[in-house]
Amino acid sequence: MKDVNEAFRQFLKQKNLQLTMQRQLIVDEFAKVKRHLSVEELYDLVKKREQSIGQVTVFRTLKLLAEANIARAVNFGDKTVRYELDFGTEHHDHLVCLQCGAVVEVFDPDLEKLQDKLCSKYGFSPDWHRLEIFGTCKKCK
Repeated sequence: MKDVNEAFRQFLKQKNLQLTMQRQLIVDEFAKVKRHLSVEELYDLVKKREQSIGQVTVFRTLKLLAEANIARAVNFGDKTVRYELDFGTEHHDHLVCLQCGAVVEVFDPDLEKLQDKLCSKYGFSPDWHRLEIFGTCKKCK
């Protein structure tokens, strides 16, 4: 979590913004949770530790984290934007169950090689990619 804090501090410094107690608390809570969080879910977690933090502060801090490439916004088809830690984590894709909402993070080196091969074939230079497969999980079948 220390690297996340340092990266966020440096980002704020470049933007001439302050690392407030509220922002620090939000970053700490976000970085320690190992799941995809909506603004509302993170707000609920933060509110348990500090009653004075508002939902707008959580929203703005998550936007800053995304701008700093520390968090990434994801949408699993339920019209709710969630955020996941995107700093010091390995690349992964998602399998999303449309029945129960379960999200499975997956990585397949063969799939990554195929994506590289496709980009090479078409002379495409990728900056990043995202793969999300929507369907029904084993539990819901």
